[in-house]
Amino acid sequence: MKRTILIAALLIGMIGTAQTVNGIPLKDIDVTYVQIVGKSKNMTGTKLTITLDFGQVMKFSGKTTLVKNSAGKQIIFNSMMDALNFMIKYDYEFVNSNYYSMGNSQVAHFMLKKIKL
Repeated sequence: MKRTILIAALLIGMIGTAQTVNGIPLKDIDVTYVQIVGKSKNMTGTKLTITLDFGQVMKFSGKTTLVKNSAGKQIIFNSMMDALNFMIKYDYEFVNSNYYSMGNSQVAHFMLKKIKL
């Protein structure tokens, strides 16, 4: 019986938490615009680091803008479109994009707007 209660409590805890940025659940971010920033680690764009900027106060580590899952692990996105499709689940829509190169890296910025429901 104790084991069943413990397992139920753990499952509820896992379900009750969500993806976060800077420790804030995505569903609780109350802003109109957000920006997905994707930085490729090579010119082919196959390895991306995706961060989310919604005007939050930045800590000393840039890693605070990474999107994390309920276990606190970084969510790996396959592409900018993967990240965009992920954000659409949180009621954001695409506004525009901008790409540029920095040395051997490419950087993409996707501006999104919160859909008012």
